[in-house]
Amino acid sequence: MSPSPSPVDPAEFSDTPPGAPLAHRVPDLGALELLLAVARLGSLGRAARELGITQPAASSRVRSMERQLGVALVDRSPRGSRLTDAGALVTDWARRIVEAAEAFDAGAQALRDRRDSRLRVAASMTIAEYLLPGWLIALRSARPDTAVSLLAGNSTVVAERLLSGEADLGFVEGLTVPSGLDSAVIAHDRLIVVTAPGHPWARRRKPLGAPELAATPLILREEGSGTRQVLDAALGGLARPLIELSSTTAVKASAVSGAGPAVLSELAVGEELAARRLVEIPLAEVRLRRELRAVWPTGHRPTGPARDLLSLTRA
Repeated sequence: MSPSPSPVDPAEFSDTPPGAPLAHRVPDLGALELLLAVARLGSLGRAARELGITQPAASSRVRSMERQLGVALVDRSPRGSRLTDAGALVTDWARRIVEAAEAFDAGAQALRDRRDSRLRVAASMTIAEYLLPGWLIALRSARPDTAVSLLAGNSTVVAERLLSGEADLGFVEGLTVPSGLDSAVIAHDRLIVVTAPGHPWARRRKPLGAPELAATPLILREEGSGTRQVLDAALGGLARPLIELSSTTAVKASAVSGAGPAVLSELAVGEELAARRLVEIPLAEVRLRRELRAVWPTGHRPTGPARDLLSLTRA
C-alpha cells in the first residue's frame, strides 16, 4: 500500500489573501482545463501535449494554481500524475466552470451570428443612389449570408436613424458631422450647376458668379440634405428654391425636362452630361466641394458586416 500524502499546510502554498478580488482567487480557464486533462489522462506530460504547451509550462501552471488555492492538487511520480483528494474535488468544480464557460461562449457566438446575419444601412440620397450599389455588390461576395436593408434619406434623417438604433452604419454628404456621431471621410465630391441645353445659361461664355446664382430660382434638394447645406454655405444662405425635391433623381429629371437650373453632385449626372441631356455651367469663385463620410454613433465603432462595408468604401 502506498503511503498517503502528508497533510498540506495551506500557508505553504497560498499567496492569495482571503479578501482578494474573485479574479485573483479563482484560477483562469486555461489552468482549469489543464487540471481536467491531467485527471483524464493521468499524466501531466500528456495533458500538456494535448493543450499544446510545454511540460515545464504545465508544471508551472499547476504550481501557480496550488499557490492560488492554498492546497496541493497533483501528486507527481515516475509513474505519472494523480490528483490529490483536494485535487479531485477541485477538478469536479472546475468541470462545472468549464462547461458553463463553453455554454457562455456558444451563446456569445449565437449573438454574433445573429448580428452578422443582417446589416442596416442609412445613407443620404447621392451616396445611396450612386455609390452604395457597387459597395453592396462587393459586400455580397464577402458575406453572402448577410441580409442588407437600405434606408435612404437626407443627412438629418441618417443621423436620426443611427441615434435611434435603427441603422448600423450611415453615410452623409454635408459639411459637418451630425451631433452624437463619429465619422470617417470615405470620398470627396463636387457639386455642379446644370441646365437643359435649351436654357440661356447653356450658351453663356462668362462663368456664373455667386450673386447671379443666388438671385436665380433653382431646382434644389430639400433643407437638411447635404447638397443643400453645401450650396447654402457657398451662397451665405441666399439660395432661392424654384422647386424643392427630396431625391437626387427627381432633381435631375426636372432639370432634364427644362424646368430650370439645378445643383447636383457630379456623381449623379455623368451620363446626362455625356449625352448632352444636361450642360454644366462654369462657376466663378463659388466653392461647391464636400466630403462624403461614413458615420456611426459616438463610441460604437462598426463591427461585423458594418466594419466590412466601411473597409470596402475605402478600397
